[in-house]
Amino acid sequence: MGLLSCSLVYMGLSHSFRSRIFSSASFESSTAAATGVVGGSGEVEEEECCQGIDNLELWGAAVKWGTDFKFNSSKDCCLACKAMCRGDGPCLCDSWVFCGDRERCGDKFGECWLKKQKDPLLPDLQEAGAKVVWTSGLIFGNGEGIVAMETEYGVLHIKLFPDCAPLSVAYIFDLLGVRHCAGCQFYRAESRGSSWDSEGNHIKDAPLGPPFALIQGTLEAQGVTFNKIPMEACPSIRRGSVAWIGSGPEFFISLANHNEWNRAYTVFGSVLPEDMEVAEKIAQLPTNLDVWNNIKVSVLDKPVSLWVKRITKSHGDLDIKSNENMDATGS
Repeated sequence: MGLLSCSLVYMGLSHSFRSRIFSSASFESSTAAATGVVGGSGEVEEEECCQGIDNLELWGAAVKWGTDFKFNSSKDCCLACKAMCRGDGPCLCDSWVFCGDRERCGDKFGECWLKKQKDPLLPDLQEAGAKVVWTSGLIFGNGEGIVAMETEYGVLHIKLFPDCAPLSVAYIFDLLGVRHCAGCQFYRAESRGSSWDSEGNHIKDAPLGPPFALIQGTLEAQGVTFNKIPMEACPSIRRGSVAWIGSGPEFFISLANHNEWNRAYTVFGSVLPEDMEVAEKIAQLPTNLDVWNNIKVSVLDKPVSLWVKRITKSHGDLDIKSNENMDATGS
């Protein structure tokens, strides 16, 4: 317990639950997860994530009409979309819209609209706000939902998890819409040292830090409004996990499997395995020792600027089962 407390302290956690912005439209952030529900402990059930965003209606071409396609829960609607997004190639369904409030939905209650977006990274937003009765979610298939985090040391391609952390991914969409990411940077870098092997597995009887096997930075770009992001799905931190520290915009990329952190952080993506060498390269840059809340940390001599950008072609998909980067994505 003491070790866990220390890890939370040095990460600088802060918990604040507010609304987020999705494609420049405000809405309430009551993200009722159909499965993988985050509780007070910050843990998530070991099931497929099927989280959506309440009070949001995504538009797009319908592949299943909700007037003829109804379910009792948003989870079932989400899973119906995922069933059309298996195997290789683009998804036949990449977004779902569900009406689950019996009183407010009226005769629309249970309607499940399965849709296909022209651009999954720029979904077509019809309406958002407290008056909207719909709940919407996105699904990314193989080779989809991957963004580039460019640095002078190479590119980190990151697979986003909108079905597990929809509000977090919405903010990444905001960053894709800006011309620059001034203020976005890595400022802390700590190698795996002698405590974790090249696969990220902890070596028996080795200390759990320092160093803590991570690179840490901020994703708060100048000119982009950042509102604190509520805690979403918090699986175990695996090698490659990209997660918020508290409510953001501070984040980190893990170089190791950190089971000792007990699912304390919202994971919104994972670095593709072939790009982890870039993260390792940053972790080896010159640093200075510092002390944060009585914990020794390594701060980069020179922060590494980063830019979040779209990619122009498919870069394959994350092999979640073999790399165990995300315990609860299922997609």
